Amino acid sequence: MVLMGRGRLRIYLGAAPGVGKTYAMLAEAHRRQQRGTDVVVAFVEDHGRRNTAELVEGLEVVPRRLLVHRGAEFTEMDVDAVLARRPQVALVDELPHTNIPGCRNAKRWQDVEELLAAGIDVISTVNIQHLESLGDAVEGITGVRQRETVPDEVVRRADQIELVDMSPQALRRRLAHGNVYAPEKIDAALANYFRPGNLTALRELALLWTADRVDEYLQKYRAEQGIERTWQARERIVVGLTGGPEGATLIRRAARIAARVSGGELLAVHISRSDGLSGSGSPQTLIEQRVLVESLGGTFHAVLGDDPAAGLLDFARGVNATQIVLGTSRRPAWQYLYGPGVGTTVTREAGDIDVHMVTHEHAGHGRGRVPVRRITDLGRPRTIAGWLIGLAGPPVLAVVLTAIGGLGLSTDMLLFLSLTVCAALVGGLLPAIGSALVASSVLNYYFTPPLHTFTINEPQNIMAVAIFTVVGISVASVVDLAARRTHQAARSQTEAQTLSALAGTVLRGAPNGDGVLTALMEQVRETFGQESAALLERPEPLGAWVPVATAGPRPPERPEQADVDVPVGDSLALVLRGRVLPGADRRLLGAFAAQAAVVLERRRLAREAAAARREAEGNRIRTALLAAVSHDLRTPLAGIKASVSSLRAADVEWAPEDEAELLAGIEAGADRLDHLINNLLDMSRLQTGTVTPLIQETDLDEVVPFALGGVPLDSVRLDVPETLPMIRADGGLLERSLANLVENAVKYSPDGVKVLVKADALRQPGGPGRVELRIVDRGPGVPEDAKERIFAPFQRYGDAPRGAGVGLGLAVARGFVEAMDGTVTAEDTPGGGLTMVVSLPAAARPPEPGEAPGDGNEPLSRLIT
Repeated sequence: MVLMGRGRLRIYLGAAPGVGKTYAMLAEAHRRQQRGTDVVVAFVEDHGRRNTAELVEGLEVVPRRLLVHRGAEFTEMDVDAVLARRPQVALVDELPHTNIPGCRNAKRWQDVEELLAAGIDVISTVNIQHLESLGDAVEGITGVRQRETVPDEVVRRADQIELVDMSPQALRRRLAHGNVYAPEKIDAALANYFRPGNLTALRELALLWTADRVDEYLQKYRAEQGIERTWQARERIVVGLTGGPEGATLIRRAARIAARVSGGELLAVHISRSDGLSGSGSPQTLIEQRVLVESLGGTFHAVLGDDPAAGLLDFARGVNATQIVLGTSRRPAWQYLYGPGVGTTVTREAGDIDVHMVTHEHAGHGRGRVPVRRITDLGRPRTIAGWLIGLAGPPVLAVVLTAIGGLGLSTDMLLFLSLTVCAALVGGLLPAIGSALVASSVLNYYFTPPLHTFTINEPQNIMAVAIFTVVGISVASVVDLAARRTHQAARSQTEAQTLSALAGTVLRGAPNGDGVLTALMEQVRETFGQESAALLERPEPLGAWVPVATAGPRPPERPEQADVDVPVGDSLALVLRGRVLPGADRRLLGAFAAQAAVVLERRRLAREAAAARREAEGNRIRTALLAAVSHDLRTPLAGIKASVSSLRAADVEWAPEDEAELLAGIEAGADRLDHLINNLLDMSRLQTGTVTPLIQETDLDEVVPFALGGVPLDSVRLDVPETLPMIRADGGLLERSLANLVENAVKYSPDGVKVLVKADALRQPGGPGRVELRIVDRGPGVPEDAKERIFAPFQRYGDAPRGAGVGLGLAVARGFVEAMDGTVTAEDTPGGGLTMVVSLPAAARPPEPGEAPGDGNEPLSRLIT
């Protein structure tokens, strides 16, 4: 039995339909066929495009599988036939396509997985908007939610991804020439989905996604080959920040370097101590520098590590950085006696990474404060150094003094006392006590007669050694206490600055708390060196905990899962995962928890304020209503009263035609009042939320004619096909909405130019689709920035005269349609004018012959929704 290896997947990725993915795939197939490769067309959809259909000719096509669904026939790729044919390469178009029920797999990419597992190479196509992770981004750009998606991991696993790129202008020209859609669909496509802005944004998404995949492949290759040296494939500039005042200068300098090359990346990194609190730098300054980095398009990273130089180099190599920007040290010259600075170490060990040392006004002026250390632990390196000084220092000093013959007992004692003080400064109390005991023993043995014995003959020497021991231990205690008080003061300063930064974060946050809690959790995680942090809330006394905000991977979901739990009352808890914190850190952590509770309370108050604003808005509308109708109600009433008074005058005998004219005026005024009052009542129902539509299957043929009753018959042209599907709507509300929209269009349309009312069905794969009704006028149109304002209550656009209505018609129309799960939008009419687009859900129906329920290459009907 011969085991077949897995096939290779090649994908042509495009930014939008029509860029030429299928054409490129077929061209590649012909090239391989000419080289002798066995290539078959497993599934290719030409969508009626002549050039694509011509390229299919000359290639072997595997017959499709015929399926019947809801009484209609459909064709899908025959996976079994392709497996039986076993070609070297199979062409499979539209990878995100959803198969109709009855197929073995629900999605076409699952069919492709079977072909790959059988050792068949596959070439396929995908549009960027069909990637699952980009669904929200694409919807925000185009306003269309893509239902046909493919998991990103499926595309990432492809052995080769080739971007089929085309500029928005070229694609629109191709569309206008009829190379993508049928002529009757071109105008709608250009005015909607294929707008230059949409295409530019989608193209940028495709380019960025492809660039990231290329970067992933590069990192994978470097890891597989064990390559550690930097490859300058893309300029990545890492700027090291200490939290000092020079940070802003370094960030701006690094940003200028990154801006000199196309695609340059800016990454700022701060090395924090692994004991939880930063070893240097102001937290407030770091927050300001984070904001500056992000405003310049860069990213900010906090890395834990006790060795700043090693941590910075590890980070730079990990991101494949090409340049590092550092500031010249703020240490005074004498401190270089302790060793080289971070800049010198990084420059020496950077290898092939360029290092820029930037001068600044704070260079050589000192750090400004003592580095923060833990109160109960000076750190292992300092403790070891203190013990070395305390235990090894006295013997070494004894050897030196013996060699020179000694300096006298009192002088020798002072030298040994200096060693004890030095041990206290470096290692703390215990190394200093050890130093005092060892020094007293060495003094007794080497410098107190009789020499080289621990016996002391003279009483004054016994007293001197005893006093030396007591003084040494006392001085060590005082020095250690002073050092610890210095550390406490520095730590308190850091805590105060952290609390100040915390308060600033809360005060600068959004009034409703959006984003503030997440920023607080991230600040907690970075400040205390934790893996993750979460704020949990329990709505009910014995209910389950609900995460309000989280930061970091795997945040705790319950207090029991956390390494640190800080309760705030009975219903709120701040929990951390990573390591247990000492009691000294609990006070600062409690401040974070209290601030988080304040933010939550402020969010609740913001919601209450929003409700109060809505109530105030209602009062404003009622006030505006009284002001608006003061004229518009009086005008028709005055006309009616004048006509009635004239008819009742006993001293005037009216001719029949005059009497008819007066009665017609009364009827017109009454109709106008009726229309006005109906709009006011409808607006009141919308404002109070009492509109309850009776949704049922409705035929547009039964609604549209009644909606035209308020306009002259010769002012409107209907184009409503009888083949339209039923819609799900409230017939009465829809009639009122359409009547307002049509009356508005007729009002602004030029004399003699009819308003077009046109309906189309927009099919959606896997669903009943929608029905779109367009009311097209050739009036003056509306500027882009006013297209949303015209739907606000009591709005008259332009110089509409008083008495032309109170400005409620469009607001009522949109409110009613949205209550029926529909939308009303305003668009420009090609050639001038305004088009109102009403989109409503279609009722469920069986698919028409030849219509598949899922199609990876988006139908135009969905693209222009």
